[in-house]
Amino acid sequence: MRKSFNARFWSCSISAIAPVTCLLICPVTWALLCLPPLVGLAADQSPTEQLSSLERRFLDSPVQLTLGLPKAGEGYFAPDQRQICYQAVPADYPFYQIFVQPFDAAAPRPAAPVRISTGRGRTTCSWFSPDGKRLLFASSHLDPMLDGTESAARAQAEEDRKTGRRRRYQWDFDPHTDIFTADLQPAPGGGRGLVQLTHEAGYDAECSYSADGSRILFVSDRDGDPDIFVMDADGGNVRQLTNQPGYDGGPFFSPDGRFIAYRTDRVEKDMLQIHVMKADGSDDVAITSGQGVRWAPYWHPTKPWLIWTGADHSDPNKRPNYDLWITRYEAAGPDATTGGRQAFLTGPPLRITDHEGADVLPAFSPDGQLLMWTASRGGDGGGRGTTSQLWVSRIDAAAIDAALEPVTRATALPSASTQPPAGALSPETKQPPGASQPGASQP
Repeated sequence: MRKSFNARFWSCSISAIAPVTCLLICPVTWALLCLPPLVGLAADQSPTEQLSSLERRFLDSPVQLTLGLPKAGEGYFAPDQRQICYQAVPADYPFYQIFVQPFDAAAPRPAAPVRISTGRGRTTCSWFSPDGKRLLFASSHLDPMLDGTESAARAQAEEDRKTGRRRRYQWDFDPHTDIFTADLQPAPGGGRGLVQLTHEAGYDAECSYSADGSRILFVSDRDGDPDIFVMDADGGNVRQLTNQPGYDGGPFFSPDGRFIAYRTDRVEKDMLQIHVMKADGSDDVAITSGQGVRWAPYWHPTKPWLIWTGADHSDPNKRPNYDLWITRYEAAGPDATTGGRQAFLTGPPLRITDHEGADVLPAFSPDGQLLMWTASRGGDGGGRGTTSQLWVSRIDAAAIDAALEPVTRATALPSASTQPPAGALSPETKQPPGASQPGASQP
């Protein structure tokens, strides 16, 4: 199944951070990843980025973490913060593969990546097991027609190289994608103990563990469209949590395991919004609504904050620019003020980035002090970069906490809400105190 999101969303954002930048040649199933060495990258020589006045209020100058790969993104921290995992397109293969690399929180810098996925097929959505021993990810390497899939992708890349065409980004809901785990430390013979967790026909991906490692959230289109499911860590006891028309995806458990944040376009096709539901799928709450796209929600590990990527789409004459937004939340009730139900309440969101390039897919470190995200930063003079890469910054938690407005109970919503509720947030119209609203920039 292929889903090509419409131009209002993807062509305004991800196309700017994911161009095809190299001629793709015949893949090799590597035993180890070989990349050009990262020479002379001491801590004070790591690629850094200058910040706007708004960003300086909340972030230190971000450091680029990935180099030597045409594009990289969707990064997450290991539980001990000594590694990161992410997906990246190798120089000699057309599809994303899964990598890990060392990480030093005291002095972040690029490091040599190690490939964990098999080296073939489309891969996505990596996540460390809570014990830090295995990596969870999705892969289509078992596609029985993979040779043809790869050949078609190489032929298209070669044609694009000759014509200079830059295609809009689209994510393929590959029907051969399943969920796997692999050992982070290879066995003496070189294998990684690959274990397949899903076996149903269709797309199974977008996976993450609960904090205790007992459950895995994932997305599957086995019932006809992408919905959110949960299973035990061994792949058993699968339960469906959402069943609305449209796409539901990108789910993450809250740190205490009581809630799940995710993105959905159930109200308007391709216009993603942030929702939160209980861990059993009940009491669904729309956190955002309106003429915009909000996606990639992520929980802060210790503070009642939810961060996401958002852009305003209300002006058809401006290209939306994707930035990072945070809201404060509160789990309230059940009591008379919440209609006898437990409610998930949020305050007005706070914008923390306003770069001219896209800032997407944010993730906090386990200690809550660092923020890593995918961005098209860099380039000459601190402007837009030519490709998406991973960046990290230390946050000013005190400044963010002071700028976040209080939670309001007006955002309490009925369960299983499928329409934009009164009081749901349209975040890109909100600003922190004293900040100006820059115009949507051309990515």
